[in-house]
Amino acid sequence: MGKSFSVTDAKETIPTSHPFDTAAPSISRRALDYNSLLSGNYWGELRTFLWVAKAGSLTRAAELMGSSHATVGREIRRLQDQMGSQLVILTKNGAHLTQKGQALTDELLRLDQRLFSIASDLRATKDEAEGTVRLGITDGLGVFFLVPELRRFSMAYPKIQVHAKSPGNFKNLHENQTDVIVGFHPSSSHDMTSRPLGWLHFIPIATQAYIDRMGCPTLANAHKHLFIDSEIYSANGPWDSWHALINRGTVAHCCDASISYGMMVKAGLGIGLLANYNMTEPSARPLDLDVHVKLQLHVIALSERLRSKPVRAVFEMLENIFGTRNPWFREEMVLSVDDPLYREGHTLLFNL
Repeated sequence: MGKSFSVTDAKETIPTSHPFDTAAPSISRRALDYNSLLSGNYWGELRTFLWVAKAGSLTRAAELMGSSHATVGREIRRLQDQMGSQLVILTKNGAHLTQKGQALTDELLRLDQRLFSIASDLRATKDEAEGTVRLGITDGLGVFFLVPELRRFSMAYPKIQVHAKSPGNFKNLHENQTDVIVGFHPSSSHDMTSRPLGWLHFIPIATQAYIDRMGCPTLANAHKHLFIDSEIYSANGPWDSWHALINRGTVAHCCDASISYGMMVKAGLGIGLLANYNMTEPSARPLDLDVHVKLQLHVIALSERLRSKPVRAVFEMLENIFGTRNPWFREEMVLSVDDPLYREGHTLLFNL
């Protein structure tokens, strides 16, 4: 009888070199060695499509591009023909994205941001403190804290330009097309770097003029008082105590722009939910109405962009401005700060 074969008798052969000749031109070609592009011949049409997606109409997209309505329409039709899929539905009310059109838009926005980052890095080497940094920050934090610090920052980094933008989306840095954002929640995305900062405290505030006219607000007489509300406070959870309070009274006005919101309160139009640093306003009065919303701030940046010195410098500046070293952002709320360094924004805004 023949000898039986056992698995243990076999010995694995480990190759000591690559099994193919990688120096042979026919099997070692790079993507650059091929004459064609996988994406086809419609990069220009993709750019036009992104303008249409942003503008919401062919006419508006043509105006923004310096082109004509007919040219834009022709490029959109050509892109759809090449892709074999409808991306845009054109109606008398504008251009509406299909589901596939929205998916393509999301990918193109990521590519647009990536190309911007590459171009920024090409314009300045990573060791040079020169370039533009796009920063997402609310108007209130920008006016009261960022602007005063930028005076000192610009002296240290005269070739760094900060492009401040009001966030349209507090959750997603990509959606705002920024390099850095001051947000209210840490990012778990693998391509983001997130650092916790200090705490933002919101309390009901009215002016002395309002109190003189309407009386001192209490929980017992809240039904007699006027409130200024905002869609910014519409989420369930942290704002529940505010919702419960304003439901007792009357909403006089609504405002989603933080500076205008604060001015409505200052004008005595009603009680507003404002950050504690608004107590630098001499006429502001904190109200004991069982409402105190406490949110931790976070600075979030694209990790890849942090390798660029300008982005890193802005990131570190924000850590310094909004960290707990600033008494307004300590975990325990304060209602007054004597150090003029932390009152500069209010002084500038009101020419004090």
